[in-house]
Amino acid sequence: MTPPTAYYSRRIFLGLSLCLILLSQIIGQHSGVATERFARLDAYLRTEIERGNLPGAVTWVFKDGKVIHHTAQGFRDAEAKIPMEKDDLFYIQSMTKPIISLAFMLLYEEGKFLLSDPVSRYLPEFRNMRVIRNREEGVKGQTDSLISEITLGQLLSHTAGLTHGLGQDRFDREFMAGYFMNLYPNVQARVAKITAFPLFGQPGRQWRYSAAPDVLSALIEKLSGQTTDEFLRNRIFVPLGMNHTYYNVPDADLPRVVKLHTRGNPIRLARSQSPRQGVRLWSGVNGLYATAEDYGIFCQMLLKGGSFNGKTIIGKKTLELMTANHSGKMFNRPGEGFGLGFAMVTDLAATQLPGSEGLFYWGGANNTHFFVDPHEGLVAVLMSQESNFSWEYHDRLRQLVYQALVPAR
Repeated sequence: MTPPTAYYSRRIFLGLSLCLILLSQIIGQHSGVATERFARLDAYLRTEIERGNLPGAVTWVFKDGKVIHHTAQGFRDAEAKIPMEKDDLFYIQSMTKPIISLAFMLLYEEGKFLLSDPVSRYLPEFRNMRVIRNREEGVKGQTDSLISEITLGQLLSHTAGLTHGLGQDRFDREFMAGYFMNLYPNVQARVAKITAFPLFGQPGRQWRYSAAPDVLSALIEKLSGQTTDEFLRNRIFVPLGMNHTYYNVPDADLPRVVKLHTRGNPIRLARSQSPRQGVRLWSGVNGLYATAEDYGIFCQMLLKGGSFNGKTIIGKKTLELMTANHSGKMFNRPGEGFGLGFAMVTDLAATQLPGSEGLFYWGGANNTHFFVDPHEGLVAVLMSQESNFSWEYHDRLRQLVYQALVPAR
């Protein structure tokens, strides 16, 4: 028989526990967030993991000054069944590009250049570039002369006429093989190689996702006198406390690197894994490792107009310029434009996704995604490592984060 004292103590404990649960839900709804609704985001990702589409995932959501959701599911290594942890490291691929773009704009704030300046003023090899006439003829096909030179602003907005080599035509295939599949001693040597190819199109005439951030990295080194690695650490990572973001993973953190996988039933490790150490080419296109929380810190700084924890990284008006639409109607997602390093929502209804006009975002090839919504004071980061990139994960992140926002009481 249970002693009366123990019985009543248990009843009191259970009552207090219930009150705390209800209080936490009320507090969440008072702040405009029903945190229990994030179970839907977790359930969606759990299903993707069970289907063999993702090895695992870390989600990190911040609103109105606090982290409101941070979970890890699945596996860091799905074959070895090593569980994913919240502080694991992800090769963020093209989520490097917004960081490089912001770093370049720190030099803009120092008066080093104007966005309207031609690239050739700083890298003369860009002066006499030509434009491919028929991309099915490949990189050796007939070319046309430039109508106007590439500007620095066009590098940032991906309207410079450069390409990334991701298309299926002969020109893109040959560019990918000739540019990315070679070894270079540094980023300047790689950028010098890009001028050996014709442009994909006339500068300013189309939005084309491109290797332009490599050119930005070379310019950062030329204008700052530091390597891009040093510049990022000195001007962004150390001031913000992004202590787990780097090109080369320290020995102590190697066990926390999430391995790259390829979807299937069952999901498998990718044949080729991302480089973890020994990197000497500070790419602007990709190359950084980061935790979800570290990238969330970077996004918080963006959300707060360029400052974080008393440290101002970039000016408010410069950031407003970066998150304005510089591509007109040329960007290829409905209701969106592209600024200086970020895509952004310009017409919410046309996107057919929840959000706010002014939301900005990007993603990485291994299915890493983030968005920042200044109107809602909201940041969301989703990290995984699967080699078949899909915008569906960005769209689902938007859908399943915004459904947790409710009227404040």
